[in-house]
Amino acid sequence: MAIPEFIKKISDTIWEIPPSYKEGMRVPARIYATEELLTAMDEGVFDQITNVATLPGILNYAYCMPDAHWGYGFPIGGVAAMDAETGVISPGGIGFDVNCGMRLVLTNLTYEEVKPHLQALVDNLFKRVPAGVGCTGFIKLSQDEFCRVVETGAQWCIKHNLGWEEDLTRTEENGCIQGADASKISKKAIERGKDQVGTLGSGNHYLEIQVAKPEYIFDQELAKAFGITIPNQVVIMFHCGSRGFGHQVATDYLQAFLKVMESKYKIKILDRELACAPFHSPEGQDYFAAMKCAINLSFANRQVILHRIREVFSDILHRSPEDLGMHMVYDVAHNTAKLEKYEINGEVRNVLVHRKGATRAFGPNMEGIPEIYKKFGQPVIIGGSMETGSYLLVGVESGIQTFFSTAHGSGRTMSRTKAKKQFQGKKLQEEMAQRGIYVRSVSFAGLAEEAGGAYKNVDQVVEATERAGISRRVARFIPIGNVKG
Repeated sequence: MAIPEFIKKISDTIWEIPPSYKEGMRVPARIYATEELLTAMDEGVFDQITNVATLPGILNYAYCMPDAHWGYGFPIGGVAAMDAETGVISPGGIGFDVNCGMRLVLTNLTYEEVKPHLQALVDNLFKRVPAGVGCTGFIKLSQDEFCRVVETGAQWCIKHNLGWEEDLTRTEENGCIQGADASKISKKAIERGKDQVGTLGSGNHYLEIQVAKPEYIFDQELAKAFGITIPNQVVIMFHCGSRGFGHQVATDYLQAFLKVMESKYKIKILDRELACAPFHSPEGQDYFAAMKCAINLSFANRQVILHRIREVFSDILHRSPEDLGMHMVYDVAHNTAKLEKYEINGEVRNVLVHRKGATRAFGPNMEGIPEIYKKFGQPVIIGGSMETGSYLLVGVESGIQTFFSTAHGSGRTMSRTKAKKQFQGKKLQEEMAQRGIYVRSVSFAGLAEEAGGAYKNVDQVVEATERAGISRRVARFIPIGNVKG
């Protein structure tokens, strides 16, 4: 596809659609991408991000990350910062899988040490970490106890011996975002979520054993600071979110906003999927508190999964998790809206930053970064496809241009339906095994949906973030074992 005439080139990695393009745009739309990535984006991305630019209270620009593709309301990879006093909150700018995020875990093992045990490790992870649509976990909670989980997040897990105290310090928001209120969630949301703690789910969620090869270390000092210190070091990365609970929270409040948006608040939008409410309205604040519950459930979900991973490695390798060096690097959230402080026109203001399929990427010495990483910047984890590789990056000072937001993954290039027609799951599994990647999946159809060919080139996505100055490469990891939903 040729670059449309309405898109203006700002630099080799920044492109802009001016407010004159569409009636109602309050700010320009900015797309962060190389020319190659831009021309491969579906046109729906341009339509959606310019719709986002019409929302009340939006500041500076409506942003698109290099992995952007068509989504619900916002494109996936969309970022919008709203003035907290005059702006809105929109579930379509957060996503249905609230706090779908990434966690990276170290070991002190090398590929050579793990290789003889790889199949046993993956098989046991497949057994211990339930995957697939509607799967349930080993933790059974009453409604009251589930409400405690969603209000306290990963902190609940540590109190119940499902992790280490240090895990919290290496999790965004210390594993619990303040202000979650279980009275703002529906009984249906509770029923959908209470048996799903400690589960991967389906779609693009995965649990992967990876190797940090020496040739893919881009910054030795930063890699060492984040715990990557051994040639061919084995790490574990996984990607999952708030499961059916987050989906129901989003569904409930989308419906609530549609009822009051025009009649009560006189807000008109170009797309019903951008249903919103003023942030400081009763409806907006109720959703904010409910959405935080989903953020916390996700932190708890990933914490329980980490506990199971440590158990599996300990059982198979006959060493304690401590002896195996199974410390977290970091846990980062996607699909959130958070209040952050920024200087706008010389005045420090509260800003509600929507990140839909985008990662927070704070620069060095910013508040909210773990003390051990403070002088380096926030670790950023970007997952690629199960056939290619994933990245550890770091936030940079120049990230202020996107309210310290960057890409979250490689981003799809084709629909799941098209992928299933183009790829065969069993054949894909066999081909990956020949390349040294042992994969277990709930279904071959689900495996086909996640074929590497269905995604953008993660190397190009990450390169674009670095060239644009919104994050910087530290290390690339190669997959050797994978559990897919």
